[in-house]
Amino acid sequence: MKSSARQLSRRRFVADSSLAFVAVGLGSVRAAAAPGPFQAMGTRVGEVTDTTAIVWTRLTQHATRNNSGVVIPGRVNDKQKAGKEAAKVTVPVEQLEGACPGAAGRVQVRYGTREDLRDAQVTECVVASEENDFITQFKLTGLKPGTVYHYVSELPTPAGTPKETMVRGKFETAPAADAPGNLRFCVMTCQGYPDRGHPDGHHIYPAMLALKPQFTCLTGDLVYYDNDEPRAVTARLARYHWERMFSLPRLVEFNRNIGCYWLKDDHDTLNNDSWPGAKMCEFTFAEGQKIFRQQAPMHDGPSYRTFRWGRDLQVWFTDGRDFRSNNKMPDGPDKTIWGAEQKAWFKRTVKESDATWKVLVSPTPLVGPDRGNKNDNHSNFGFKHEGKELRDWLKENVPDNFFVLCGDRHWQYHSVHPYTGLHEFSVGAASDEHAGGTPGENPKIHKFHRVKGGFLAVTLKREGKQSRILFEHRNVNGTVVYSWNASRTVNV
Repeated sequence: MKSSARQLSRRRFVADSSLAFVAVGLGSVRAAAAPGPFQAMGTRVGEVTDTTAIVWTRLTQHATRNNSGVVIPGRVNDKQKAGKEAAKVTVPVEQLEGACPGAAGRVQVRYGTREDLRDAQVTECVVASEENDFITQFKLTGLKPGTVYHYVSELPTPAGTPKETMVRGKFETAPAADAPGNLRFCVMTCQGYPDRGHPDGHHIYPAMLALKPQFTCLTGDLVYYDNDEPRAVTARLARYHWERMFSLPRLVEFNRNIGCYWLKDDHDTLNNDSWPGAKMCEFTFAEGQKIFRQQAPMHDGPSYRTFRWGRDLQVWFTDGRDFRSNNKMPDGPDKTIWGAEQKAWFKRTVKESDATWKVLVSPTPLVGPDRGNKNDNHSNFGFKHEGKELRDWLKENVPDNFFVLCGDRHWQYHSVHPYTGLHEFSVGAASDEHAGGTPGENPKIHKFHRVKGGFLAVTLKREGKQSRILFEHRNVNGTVVYSWNASRTVNV
């Protein structure tokens, strides 16, 4: 069995202690009780196929996040967003609540099909350095389809591997392309740090974990650079947003045990409704793109991609930021969210697929409806031409076995487009505190509409020649609040 390690090189970003913010409380970076480095942000597994997966880790100075650090509370106000006002308290980033300062070291991954790892393969040992924000990503290859793999990310030393520095986890590979698709996956979006609903992280994480999904889709706005204090006006502060969010215990526990596919949107790239070339003070859209690539366990290829999960399911992940036109451009055939190359790839691969069910996971809606003052997605008038093009194409080419699951909107819904019949399920915000913003229920389009937080669970089940797909909107605690299903006869 072969495995190789991949490191992401990034510019060195040094904490700018001259940055100032209004802070509440006092705290300092605490000393580690045992020699490090550690892995306070846990591990992540991404891009899982039937034979490959990527394991992500980041080495840190301390075993836990800085829970006693300076708190930057609440949301950024409108004057700060406009760049007209800045608070004045000088605090090094490492002293902020939730910070996880990085540390250099050597790390490797052992992985196998036995929980005790007696059959483990071992990757090469890789150096994590400041140049790549102390992050390493290991591509595991030669895996068995439809199999649970256990792994440990560890820091070997001449004296052995200290238990305090190890992180254990597991993930499941996709079934072979000709195997019946009996599986479940979850989809979530839009998690604000002040709105998480529990000090240890959002309620949806233990709720999703309890369902034991084969994989989960994170559809963007995973951090809010522009809305949640402190505003990420530098790349170092942008990285801090990831440290603070993804070192929360509930998120660490979830991500080390479930394979995920990561998508970005506007707030976790730069700021609201942003597009290539934009800036937020010193922080640029291009830096945001690089940081997301670093934080997400992803391949080096295009940000749009597709994955097969057995005979009955193929999933497409599109990118709505990297290739889009300026939102202010007049609408027409040249205005785009996906870009020509991504659009051609999507149409070609959807037509080539023989999967029983075809599912698009999109960071933003294709159906909606959305608020009249929005101008950032395919359900808005600002991108009306391309939105109609895509919906019409789907009606013509995949009329009854294609579904859209979307993030971005902070309310849950099941919409059916009145002219094309395209079904869209909006995941809803990751917490009740973060829900809101809907234009209201539209009985001509909505089969379901709810202004609360939660997530979406999708279950596939094969019985003989019948394949059934079930969509369940669940609340933040995992209780089903709405369900809808469809079935098809499969030619075996």
